[in-house]
Amino acid sequence: MRITPRRLAIGMSLWIPNLFSGIRVRRFSDDWTHATVELHVNPFTRNYVKTAFGGSMSAMTDPYFFMLVMHQLGPDYVVWDTRGEIEFVKPGRGVLTAEFSVPTQKAAELRERAHGGARVLEWFETVITDREGDVVARVRREVYVREKKRVTAARVAQR
Repeated sequence: MRITPRRLAIGMSLWIPNLFSGIRVRRFSDDWTHATVELHVNPFTRNYVKTAFGGSMSAMTDPYFFMLVMHQLGPDYVVWDTRGEIEFVKPGRGVLTAEFSVPTQKAAELRERAHGGARVLEWFETVITDREGDVVARVRREVYVREKKRVTAARVAQR
């Protein structure tokens, strides 16, 4: 069975760590350039002062940039989420939303930079907003990209 953006969004929403953390993947775009993720702040996902737990906000942003890059580049590339930073701006309450975007031009640039097995590290940024559109947190995630060794070796062997 082929993974489609819709199937992945449903699967990620039902995945136990996300399900019990109040994280819902609303959508992946058909071209894998965009994702929308929500965090529902409830008694299980809030902290001592009844605002969004920082770990939940970090978890809601964890894999999505690397997943968008991975699906755009395809199976010939190793793609990992290597590290992240989060700056908490204001208390988060209710439903929080993060939008992730990796334009096709950025994926093409990463493919070119990783050509021949080069190691590429790229930072991506997003914000987490509340229902009013206020920024609750600023998030940065670093993604690692490298062309797989078998692909580079096959290309060299063809010469």
